[in-house]
Amino acid sequence: MRIVLIRQFTDSDWPQVWEIVRPVVRAADTFTYDPEMSEHEARATWLESPPGETVVALAGDEILGTAKVGTNRPGPGAHVATASFMVAAHTRGQGVGTALVRYALAWARQRGYAGMQFNAVAESNRSAVDLYLREGFKIVGTVPGAFAHPVEGRVGLHVMYASLSE
Repeated sequence: MRIVLIRQFTDSDWPQVWEIVRPVVRAADTFTYDPEMSEHEARATWLESPPGETVVALAGDEILGTAKVGTNRPGPGAHVATASFMVAAHTRGQGVGTALVRYALAWARQRGYAGMQFNAVAESNRSAVDLYLREGFKIVGTVPGAFAHPVEGRVGLHVMYASLSE
């Protein structure tokens, strides 16, 4: 596992974060984001407002990955957190994603959330699904054909959940 420091995002991080976000969004093979979204739209989408936060994972001055964490739904659903993760292509498989997932789970536990829910994990994103399962998430449902993968065609979107009160 690559050793990384995870800290809150600062405005000066955006150029490096955009270099991670842009190719992930453009590939259209993992996120349900519009692959044509502008940098401005991506920034507005990725930067989480309080009480949530956006973080970066670093090795020295290099940003290796980023995550956003927050409340999944307001009102009666506000006791469940959510998170999203992106890792630079050249650092995938080195533990950066694992570190970010563990950070997000700890963040949610520290704030008293009962669980963490991922609303739309493409079943074709096998490395993410495997990571989430290893970190205690369960697939609680799959919407068949809800994600239009550019190579595999229509694949399911998993709803995944981890209880934080156990």
